Amino acid sequence: MKKRASHNYFICFRVVCKTFKRWMPCTFERYMLGRRKMKPHVTLVNPPAPSGSTGHMPFALLGLGYLGAVLEENKYEVDVVDCQVLQLSYDDYRSEIVRRRPDIVGLTSTTLTYLSALKLARIAKEVLPDCLVIIGGPHVTFWDKEALEECPALDVIVRREGEYTLLELVQKVEAGESFSDVLGITYRKDREFVRNPDRPYIEDLDSLPFPARHLWPMEKLRKYEDILYLAASRGCVFWCEFCATVRMHGRKFRMRSPKNIVDELEFLYKTYGVTNFTFCDDAFTVDPERTEELCKLIIERKLKIKWNCGTRIDMLTKELLLTMYEAGCISVWSGVESGTQKVLDAMHKGITTEQTMRVYGWISELGLKPVPNVILGFPGETKESAWETIKFVEKISPDEVGFYNIATPFPGTPLYDMVKEKGWLRVTDFDKYDTVTPIFETPWLSMKELKQIREQAFHHFYTRPSYVVRMFGKGWMYGFAALRTAMAHLIMSIRSKLNFLKT
Repeated sequence: MKKRASHNYFICFRVVCKTFKRWMPCTFERYMLGRRKMKPHVTLVNPPAPSGSTGHMPFALLGLGYLGAVLEENKYEVDVVDCQVLQLSYDDYRSEIVRRRPDIVGLTSTTLTYLSALKLARIAKEVLPDCLVIIGGPHVTFWDKEALEECPALDVIVRREGEYTLLELVQKVEAGESFSDVLGITYRKDREFVRNPDRPYIEDLDSLPFPARHLWPMEKLRKYEDILYLAASRGCVFWCEFCATVRMHGRKFRMRSPKNIVDELEFLYKTYGVTNFTFCDDAFTVDPERTEELCKLIIERKLKIKWNCGTRIDMLTKELLLTMYEAGCISVWSGVESGTQKVLDAMHKGITTEQTMRVYGWISELGLKPVPNVILGFPGETKESAWETIKFVEKISPDEVGFYNIATPFPGTPLYDMVKEKGWLRVTDFDKYDTVTPIFETPWLSMKELKQIREQAFHHFYTRPSYVVRMFGKGWMYGFAALRTAMAHLIMSIRSKLNFLKT
């Protein structure tokens, strides 16, 4: 009799919850679910990129990897549905959720994948009305209340670093307790949106387990590119107007120890047989002594690996670059951003063009591959300054084309606030925020002009006679390949200019 009464009470309670679902928080229904089940099952999800968008090759996202590792460390059942790696359609994703039947769906999203993530949230709620749907990542960290308003299927927003916030949420679900006191979340309560205080940043990064890469189909991933990604630090002390990193991870560098990093490299080397690695840090060489110790350990352990990293121009010396090269570094990418000091200063970048010239000279001299990253169209940019930047990049990196990104106002950055305040924002569809599509225009540069300048930048690079000659200097095969490429870009350049004149 007691069991039957309890069962009937549970059914009645679910009916009441569904009746008032529009404004009633689902915490109490989670409580009943928690009493029925020992351990919640969590499915972490990476949404698909918008159709036609320009993006990175699929890889095991470090953010989801760390979330999964922390949950596994605490004995929770966790799996990953990576729509980009598995090339899943929305119907495919629906089938995966039906098959896995998780208690909690944890979505991540950038600005570019935000709208895709909302579609996945709605699908999860349609398939499993009682599951808790959580979303985190850099976009919703600064778009939390808007996300809850735009998508009733979302239950909780996890802001900033999510490892221990998600763990605590899962523990609350398991215990059938309210999550109203969980730091670092935004959620619904009585038709209102509640933003709890921020969770302190994780100071001891060595305490985190290595990302749970085994939750991905590693063999399939390696068909895209045979390279694995690591993060050696979090945070930044600089305040670039276009960047959300410092707002997401704090204005402070928190660094893993060299031993902990090399332990992970060795583990990946032995487990997967991978010899190519990328460090995703924005400023890998922020502490030169730490970087030297890291390189020393790689050499001592006889790891025959190749790796590349990103860092700031003002955090490199010739001696440090040589040490990195001896430890297997083959490429250094950095935010050159602009070839004009005026635009650099407007960005609050904190470097000079003279520094960039000097450091890229060292990079080329040592035989490292230079990878200059550039932002075109930042407020104050003109056609003249943009072309000055393009020619500057060709000078510092004559053999490797630069990454020409369009200035994109991501929520959470001062750039976003500026273009909104000035009335310059023209595109509000986040599916277009792919850093190759103009989003705003200024009194100095129209979106049409900016788009054409970016296209012409690539054509200009490959059609330079000096480029073709340099390639022939490397061998006939390189030379003839460069000649074919130059001809193709010349034709595309002519067509682009004709189309520009017609519109």
